[in-house]
Amino acid sequence: MGMMESDMLICVDRNDVPVGKMSKKQAHQFTPETPRGFVHRAFSVFIFNDKGEMLLTKRASSKITFPNVWTNACCSHPLWGQTPNEVDDKQVNSYPDGQPPGIKYAAIRKLKHELGIEKSDIELHRMRFLTRFHYWAADSVTYSQESCPWGEHEIDYVLFLQYPDSNVQPRIFANPDEVGEYKYVSIDEMKKMMQEDNDLLWSPWFRGIMERCGFAMWENLDEALTSKSSFYNTEIEFFDPPEEHTAFFNLPEHTANTGVLMKDESPFL
Repeated sequence: MGMMESDMLICVDRNDVPVGKMSKKQAHQFTPETPRGFVHRAFSVFIFNDKGEMLLTKRASSKITFPNVWTNACCSHPLWGQTPNEVDDKQVNSYPDGQPPGIKYAAIRKLKHELGIEKSDIELHRMRFLTRFHYWAADSVTYSQESCPWGEHEIDYVLFLQYPDSNVQPRIFANPDEVGEYKYVSIDEMKKMMQEDNDLLWSPWFRGIMERCGFAMWENLDEALTSKSSFYNTEIEFFDPPEEHTAFFNLPEHTANTGVLMKDESPFL
């Protein structure tokens, strides 16, 4: 719970412009008064080996939010007050090659924390930002539709990273407080897991990304990783969660702007 109180997230408006900071706990609390928490920046790192297989991780059972779900290699948040600075304050296409650095610095920090991957094992230019998604999801599978205190509401940066050399692969030392299991899978194995194994739980953000563009980018991995990739997108696509991740206090009149703050709109900022 310590990091829930101390980590200060980057709150953004619906255009992903930073509007202030908020503790991780405050941003992730879902209540009838704050049915989708508050929108903040996040990232999802997708790692591929030399065979083009994707690294899957299962969130530790001790995680407060979304425990025991399978997801991509690393999912977390950039923070205020970090060195190097993780707060990108320009439009994404204003950075060289459309690659905002703060998000990548945050990804490097969390890959070390969650998977033990050293900074020296990450070639920054190989990590490619491709697109952003605005989504929300209540953790009503872990808790219940009637009593769900936590959820996610993020503008999520999708980052792809491949290790194309069979002799140079990331050395993984998973943090048991963060990761319960991990493994590499092929596209066919992934599809089989998602379609046929009803006992597996998946993070709603991972499912949303894969359904919209993840499989297409994976199937065209070489092209996705080029500096002029056709998958590179400066727009922000919104999606609602699967029905099981809504919780009872999310109502039909709620919109994509529910939980989105403007500057000076909240005492938490």
